[in-house]
Amino acid sequence: MNEGQIQTATFGSGCFWCTEAVFLSVKGVVKVVSGYAGGKIKNPTYREICSGLTGHAEVTQITYDSTKVSFEELLQVFWNTHDPTTLNKQGADEGTQYRSVVFYHNENQKALAEAYKNQLEESHVFKNPIVTEISPLPNYYPAEEYHQNYFELNPNQSYCQYVVRPKVEKFKKEFKSMMK
Repeated sequence: MNEGQIQTATFGSGCFWCTEAVFLSVKGVVKVVSGYAGGKIKNPTYREICSGLTGHAEVTQITYDSTKVSFEELLQVFWNTHDPTTLNKQGADEGTQYRSVVFYHNENQKALAEAYKNQLEESHVFKNPIVTEISPLPNYYPAEEYHQNYFELNPNQSYCQYVVRPKVEKFKKEFKSMMK
């Protein structure tokens, strides 16, 4: 595999446990790391970002093989596995750290994300306007180790049972052709 085929995408769509669990199931995804992006302080802790005062979003940084899955396909999964019309909120999780955001790594990702968002807006797929932020990736910090691969390691935890599992099941149902 040559270097040009391995790419990185960074998405925030609510709790990173949910996002991580979904993207780990996508064919062509090599690695998913939960973390924090977009804030004002270096190396934030989970406790700090939960205050809502740092400006970070919970994100997943996705390393993928672009010969097996495209950035556009990752955008499709992103926009169809969370509610991009709720500002700073996903389900019961509220605060700027749970905002819907595409942190792009280059101008091509920016253009693709903006085009996809515009297409969704014009087709009125969602009843309410899309509030997803599309911004350059200013920084990224991996979350603490106990947040990594959380759903797989804690499948019986109540949040995983009632919030993460339904998102993963929805993904499996709607995106069968993209499953590993």
